[in-house]
Amino acid sequence: MPAAVSPEFPARSAGTTQTTLTHCPYCSLQCGMDVTAGDRPATLVPADFPTNKGGLCSKGWSSTELLDHPERLLRPLVRATPGDRTSPLVETTWDDALGRLVAAIERTQDRYGRDAVGCFGGGSLTNEQAYQFGKFARVALRTSAIDYNGRFCMSSAAGAANRAFGLDRGMPFPLSDIAEADVVVLVGSNPADTMPPAMQYFDAGRERGAQHVVVDPRRTATARHAALHLQPLPGTDLALANGLLHIALAEGLVDEAYIAERTTGFGDVRAGVAAYWPDRVERITGVPVADQRRTVFAVARAEKAIVLTARGAEQHRTGTDTAQAWINLALALGLPGRPGSGWGTVTGQGNGQGGREHGQKADQLPGYRSLSDPAARAHVARVWGVDPDDLPMPGKSAFELLDALGTDGGVRTFLVLASNVAVSAPDARRVISRLGDLDFLAVSDFFLSETAELADVVLPSAMWAEEEGTTTNVEGRVIRRRKALEPPSGVPDDLQLLATLAERLGAGRYFSGDPETVFDELRRASAGGAADYSGISYRRIDDEQGVFWPCPADSHPGTPRLFTERFATPDGRARFVRVEHVDAHERPDADYPYVLTTGRVLAQYQSGTQTRRTRSLQMVAPTPRAELHPDLARRLGIGPDDVVELTTRRGRACFHALITDAVRPDTVFAPFHWGGGSSANALTDADSLDPISKMPAFKVCAVDVARVDGPAELIAPPPAAAQPQPRGHRQPTVPEPRHPTRKRSTRVKSTPRFLQGVFPITGEGLSKPGPIDASLRYTVPNGQSAQALYFRGGNSTAELVYVLLVRDGEPMRWFPIGAKGDVHVPLRVVEDLAGGTVVELHAAASEGVTGELVVDLGLVEV
Repeated sequence: MPAAVSPEFPARSAGTTQTTLTHCPYCSLQCGMDVTAGDRPATLVPADFPTNKGGLCSKGWSSTELLDHPERLLRPLVRATPGDRTSPLVETTWDDALGRLVAAIERTQDRYGRDAVGCFGGGSLTNEQAYQFGKFARVALRTSAIDYNGRFCMSSAAGAANRAFGLDRGMPFPLSDIAEADVVVLVGSNPADTMPPAMQYFDAGRERGAQHVVVDPRRTATARHAALHLQPLPGTDLALANGLLHIALAEGLVDEAYIAERTTGFGDVRAGVAAYWPDRVERITGVPVADQRRTVFAVARAEKAIVLTARGAEQHRTGTDTAQAWINLALALGLPGRPGSGWGTVTGQGNGQGGREHGQKADQLPGYRSLSDPAARAHVARVWGVDPDDLPMPGKSAFELLDALGTDGGVRTFLVLASNVAVSAPDARRVISRLGDLDFLAVSDFFLSETAELADVVLPSAMWAEEEGTTTNVEGRVIRRRKALEPPSGVPDDLQLLATLAERLGAGRYFSGDPETVFDELRRASAGGAADYSGISYRRIDDEQGVFWPCPADSHPGTPRLFTERFATPDGRARFVRVEHVDAHERPDADYPYVLTTGRVLAQYQSGTQTRRTRSLQMVAPTPRAELHPDLARRLGIGPDDVVELTTRRGRACFHALITDAVRPDTVFAPFHWGGGSSANALTDADSLDPISKMPAFKVCAVDVARVDGPAELIAPPPAAAQPQPRGHRQPTVPEPRHPTRKRSTRVKSTPRFLQGVFPITGEGLSKPGPIDASLRYTVPNGQSAQALYFRGGNSTAELVYVLLVRDGEPMRWFPIGAKGDVHVPLRVVEDLAGGTVVELHAAASEGVTGELVVDLGLVEV
């Protein structure tokens, strides 16, 4: 029977102190800590756990501050006037609050169908809670509408890993391997700020002479300690990875034996990266050729090398392909499965790994099974005791689900657990508008988050030290979160809440509020799946300081290192996948001339619901700061701590200015931990999702910057009247430009244009040139002019080939390319090309010669 939720829930123990080994509630390291409770307040010391080895960051040290915070929710809240969200939230009984929620669910499903009720979870839920939430949606509600905030975090890397290896475990080796690696490449990751205890492994590596390469548009704390910092333009990591593989091929550094024995698909990738020669990659990314070469030689010549990607590379509309490009490089160099080497992704949220394995995702069943697979449906249905035909099919991904709230065919009643989408979702003001379109919103949280402030019903929840369960950390180690103290009287954890809701909905027999009972069921449901937990028990976790999955039997030792003998694909081989660089969905223009990228800072975490209420962390990071390069700040008249307004097509937000040369001159960085008038995600782009992971483009959009005030202790939000209205449910063909509050000085606008690619050629005689491809034709716009700046070409044939630059049908310049050769010609002396001029590239080769041409003509349009 489910554990009941009532005001008589046991009160906290008092007077007798007890020390409990548990784990930090924040990042995916899940550092061990000993919490002593009984006296108030609870205290902690770091534990000598294998992950953190006695280390803790400022967030971990301060985590007990919130257990007795005065803003903590202790009673359910409802609207004083039901249905009127402008009326105040007032305290009520559990019976009233749950009664309103259940009535809304039944009313909505009776009127609109089962899928009109939806659920949204989080990467901080325990494995048991995440599993039960997915089961609750499919069994108690029988809805397809469930997803979670991890879709905004690790989903691109998960998509790439599943495609390449047949399995997604973020880090397929223990953290300790980092200390033993000779070279580590970190792409879009800043563990010195986001997970400081992990730096002991990097520090140990450097002490033994390891080289670390950091790829990041900012010179972060991690980058400052690296041997080499590559600083690409945001959104160009894929081109950089392809370029590094191009160099590895050209220099004969790939592991041909490994490729032949353990992979498939390399031929197509080899052909694809032929177009990413170093000069072109430098132009796309801004990373110098010398640094590209230095990186490749370091990784290829290392006995042990690791490539790690993270959100900086993955939170893009091509995030899956970007992660794949780095996997391709790692596979070509023979790293995955090699002792002490490999590719991995640095999971972000506390249970980001376990949270995506057991059913919160719209397309997923426990054990990383596919909801579309009849065999998977049958297995899980058998464990749950339901008919497989009663399980819904896959639903919408996170942003698609949020963007359809309140529409015909969309969700009308919404239950949110452990997530603050009003701050964390992209185009956040649009999401807030969608939440307002709902018929009914219920939120479970420990504080009145920005999302909870919008709800019809708010349900208080137990916090991390007050609940039992398991989580799965960054390295795939399943660990136990043990209860160190009782929650406040009448406050359940989310596992008990779901069990009680299921009982009120007539499905109580399928659910339990006891975490070990639920975990034992999870083990059975995951058995035989990709993420197999069936051999893991609470006792084993206690005895072994965590167990690495997959662990398919009680006698199985667990799997700290994956892919040592075969990959999790049907043929046991890893898959290369050809991927191509594409421009960001939004490129800078005259109205929005800079690039905005977002991320985390040391003393805050995720949407800030907890850390912004932690006094010691607020002293370290009390205000949101936008990072600007000194050159950009000087040009715009911005000084240190001035209030600046960032403007994109979606909204405006204000920040204090942090002037630093750690960021590129064309890039602005803003932290995403704040909401309201300083919401970075009010600015980010959600209109182009990754086709595989459904990841929005958090890391790059076009932005303008203006100074609006001098240094001020408090930042006034932009005037509401100046905010662009959130887009309606119908997507416009062209986004309406939103001009910044402050006018800028006039600049000359120049736009690069490139005629480039790899094309087949069949020679008809050196005197018979002809067009290479229709894509190699460019017309200068009327009213503008253009100039050709350079030509670069490569020839795969064994004969001399000519490429001809043609203007308005007349030859303009010949470029001879030797057999198996290449050529690079600056064209600074070529005259201006007036508006209306047509430029083409033709080619000529001896009759019967066949092969491929690589061509790249660079022009600038003014």
